[in-house]
Amino acid sequence: MPTKRIIAGLNEFHDNYFAAHRELFENLSHGQSPEVLFITCSDSRIDPFLITQSQPGDLFVIRNVGNIVPPYGTLHGSEGAAIEYAVQALGIKDIVICGHSHCGAMKGLLQIGSLAQQMPLVYDWLKRYAEPTRRLMIDNYKDKNYPVEKLLKIAIEQNVLTQIENIETYPIIRSRLHSGQLTLHAWIYEIESGEVFAYDAENVQFKIIENRPFPVPTPLVGVQS
Repeated sequence: MPTKRIIAGLNEFHDNYFAAHRELFENLSHGQSPEVLFITCSDSRIDPFLITQSQPGDLFVIRNVGNIVPPYGTLHGSEGAAIEYAVQALGIKDIVICGHSHCGAMKGLLQIGSLAQQMPLVYDWLKRYAEPTRRLMIDNYKDKNYPVEKLLKIAIEQNVLTQIENIETYPIIRSRLHSGQLTLHAWIYEIESGEVFAYDAENVQFKIIENRPFPVPTPLVGVQS
């Protein structure tokens, strides 16, 4: 049985929020038309609806450990099915892949040897789909004596860009990108500041999103930190 706090929250939702927005939920019962596919981490500290101040029905959300997108052709991948449905059936035109600061998955990736015995399923997930990020970190940053926090920040950024590359392997994604019907966005949410950074390909870095129109990135390449 869930905790009393969770049950109290359910009651609060039904008696107050739901009651005040009954028309919204009545409309949602007839179908959905979300504006954005939002792919992010399972981490309990990030809430896509909270940080974007969105309403139910606004976002189509995929969450997993490390905000990972397995490349096209991966067997039994629910992520792939969700991506295909969001773009083909729902007509979504913007996809955000959003990493976050202090990501436990990326901490594990940087010390992946210790995961094999303790959490073999996490090890297999990261080794299979975040290996390009791990390899990049080893080849380019291992001997630079960066502080652990700096290495983690770089890994988080590079992982988001790796997943952007992965999602581009899907036929429906490549087709919609080619025709200009779809835009991909690489974001990082910083837990401690509440700020969100979007990848700016022209300047090859993540830059804070300020009060400006929804950012439209140029083709994504490597990131400098």
